[in-house]
Amino acid sequence: MHQSIPATNEIALVRSGSKRTLLQVLKDARERIQVNDDELDEARRRRDLLAGTLKSEFGADSRTYVNGSIAHGDALTPLTDIDLGVVVPNSDGSYGPYGRGPAELQERAAAAIRTAHKEEFPNLRVFVGGRKRSVYVSFGDPVDPNVADFSADVIVALDCWTGSGLWIPHYDNWDRSDPESHTGLVRDAAKRSEYNYSRTVRLLKHWARRHSKPLCSWNIKALGLDSLTDSMNQLDGMLAWFDYAIGDLSWRETPDPADVAGAISIPGDRAELVTKLSKARDKLADAISFEKDGYHVLAVEALASFFNDKDMLPPPETKAVTAQQLQRTADMRAARTSRVTVGDRPQTRNRTPTRSWAP
Repeated sequence: MHQSIPATNEIALVRSGSKRTLLQVLKDARERIQVNDDELDEARRRRDLLAGTLKSEFGADSRTYVNGSIAHGDALTPLTDIDLGVVVPNSDGSYGPYGRGPAELQERAAAAIRTAHKEEFPNLRVFVGGRKRSVYVSFGDPVDPNVADFSADVIVALDCWTGSGLWIPHYDNWDRSDPESHTGLVRDAAKRSEYNYSRTVRLLKHWARRHSKPLCSWNIKALGLDSLTDSMNQLDGMLAWFDYAIGDLSWRETPDPADVAGAISIPGDRAELVTKLSKARDKLADAISFEKDGYHVLAVEALASFFNDKDMLPPPETKAVTAQQLQRTADMRAARTSRVTVGDRPQTRNRTPTRSWAP
């Protein structure tokens, strides 16, 4: 069982003399990994360009949808891709699991994108085939100058006539999923939590990115739908997410929140994932406890160790960490000594001397 950690809203920095709380440190770190408005605007513009092209290609009865980090409000910098889909009319059932595969529709989408956008993006390349789900669009022109390219994953989908959701490509066949509902669920969670959900998910995605991606972004978001429902701050939010994720993944893979597709797969062993999450949770809990006890330098050092990214959250100087570790050790020793009072010592009775024999 995990040790209960108090809410962090009113934790003061007693010994550091600093006016910056751990929450302020975390806010600064979060702002370093979020995408700037210019990048977002350009990414959305390109997404809208592709959506318009797909709509024109597949007709008035088709519809497009958005998915992924930009649509969900949790994109990280550097921004490298967008996600969107087009739902193609299929009234005669020509396509689908009992009809033709997705290749023909994907080729149509790819050809339309090449024709419509090659002039604006001379280095545009569009790939079909050999991919699990998407038509891959490489713009050959990044929105972030620090990366080499910007891309789009385009899904060609069909309405599922046997239930809710869509049929989406799975190589040469089709899988059932519901990306439209997924986006709706995420956006609702963000609003209900006063956007703590989105901010916390962004931090958790960055943690995963710095720790070999032990679970995918969608799994992080799906677990957050049940654990990030309140308007808590991001320290408490991350702790709540870890507690929920550890408990849930201890006995199952995460179910599809839309109850359409199968469970969300994880890239490795589930028991090993739970162990990794538990260790990360303990580092986060240490940071919160250190601040509660007034050891701000140790709190920041623990939080920096948790994220493992010096550019996002630089750790304190080693000298300052060592000094506060020594101070904490001295404080703990003094506290133990002060607990040993007269009342704690073994008690003895007053004895009246007696003879061991009678005259």
